[in-house]
Amino acid sequence: MRAVPHLHLPHRPRSAPDTERVPADSVAAPGGTATGSAGSTAGAGTPSAPGDLVPANLIRLLVPIVVGLAIWFVPAPHGLKPAAIHLLAIFVATIVGIIVKPLPMGAVALIGIMATALTNTLTPDKALSGFSNGTIWLIVIAFFIARGFIKTGLGQRIAYFFVSRLGRRTLGLSYGLVATDLVMAPAIPSNTARAGGVIYPILRSLSSTYGSEPNSPSSRKVGSFLTAVSFHANAVTSAMFITAMAANPLAVALAKSQHVDISWGRWALAALVPGLVSLAVIPLLLYKIYPPELKATPQAADEARQRLAEMGPMTAAEKVMLGAFGALLLLWTLGDQWLGINSTVAALVGLAILLVAGVLTWDDIKQEQGAWDTLIWFAALVMMATQLNALGLIPWASKQMSSLVHGWGWVAAFIVLSVAYFYAHYFFASNTAHVSAMYAAFLGTAVVAGAPPLLAALVLGFVSSLFGSLTHYACGPAPVLFGGGYVGLGAWWRLGAVVSVANIVIWMAVGGAWMKLLGIW
Repeated sequence: MRAVPHLHLPHRPRSAPDTERVPADSVAAPGGTATGSAGSTAGAGTPSAPGDLVPANLIRLLVPIVVGLAIWFVPAPHGLKPAAIHLLAIFVATIVGIIVKPLPMGAVALIGIMATALTNTLTPDKALSGFSNGTIWLIVIAFFIARGFIKTGLGQRIAYFFVSRLGRRTLGLSYGLVATDLVMAPAIPSNTARAGGVIYPILRSLSSTYGSEPNSPSSRKVGSFLTAVSFHANAVTSAMFITAMAANPLAVALAKSQHVDISWGRWALAALVPGLVSLAVIPLLLYKIYPPELKATPQAADEARQRLAEMGPMTAAEKVMLGAFGALLLLWTLGDQWLGINSTVAALVGLAILLVAGVLTWDDIKQEQGAWDTLIWFAALVMMATQLNALGLIPWASKQMSSLVHGWGWVAAFIVLSVAYFYAHYFFASNTAHVSAMYAAFLGTAVVAGAPPLLAALVLGFVSSLFGSLTHYACGPAPVLFGGGYVGLGAWWRLGAVVSVANIVIWMAVGGAWMKLLGIW
């Protein structure tokens, strides 16, 4: 039997802000090259000798400034105060800055906060109000908890377990990788950390076992298929839990600003059935339209069992991590309803257990750069979106957009809005940027058109992860897995288009019926 190179996962996956200082849906690509939805640029964290300046890219810095100034001097429409237009100018400039990347995302967001206060558009208290948002702290704490999965080796053990049970055939092997992603999704808020830090190293090694190498005809043996399945499954698992992708809590916060409250348990329950159906159907669909040349992979299961044997029994740290994770899932699902413990408090309980037990140290917390970076940009975007709603701009824009679907009936209007929101992602290279720019307005328009608020908020929230499977730049995991070299550009886009249709049908039809049964609409 051909031996598989021993897989050494990093001490901790370098989640986006740690490698790129950008949104948490990005990470270092295989081989260590920083890629993702908003990667580093010259002047945005480039290593330099001590004492050297690393200024922002001037041309890229001018782009958001010019855009912001152009909007700033637009006269306020009837019914809006100038402050609403001024805040819109700063908000749009911040989003443009995130896209063109003159500086890392956190730095751009911090400058945006500064601008709201310096121009007296907002008071300092309102400009800094995002840092007191509980949803933001939920995702920050989830980053800390995710570190425990990698530090203890529990994530690697889970992956080998599923491969050992399901990996005798290529299709089963793909379901093993899907199951690994699904189990880790509630606790690892960087979808790129899951794809690039856990799934890809195992996928790469298993593919090599069968002589399936990237950028060669042999890639179609197993590597291409496993890559495609892992990528599209990652988008689905990201949609299933608030804590599975960094932009999900942003959508929750934006919904709350429109008086729609979504708990962790409610989101997970609503996504459960359509998510599981997608995870069952998508690998089968890809197996039919993009089949592997090798159908049987008995060595993969054998190698996984060998790796598990080498790891030995679960360590005390792994047991504590597993117990804390189980308690967290229970509290996130039932705590709010039965015990009055909201999701953020539950996350604090889990983190406290890991700290007291010694699974994590305070140095681990301080060094989790991705969490602290996320706190900055997340607080800025939520604050601006919330204040735009308070100043009346979001309701005003929603009324203007609703005229486009006037008289359609809310079902037809909502389907059109959801599909338009989905495919608009062809123009975005970040889930976070897309949600920040469009979620609130589309939600407001759907509600004005007559869609049930909770249904609209949840569906648009799910779509905010699902559209990440469209292109090779659509989200953080895309350039990581595309950069592996197993799937060509044309095939990547074709598969993205086909799978997008399948996901829309599943989440609209199955998901709609399931949410009807739950009484959401």
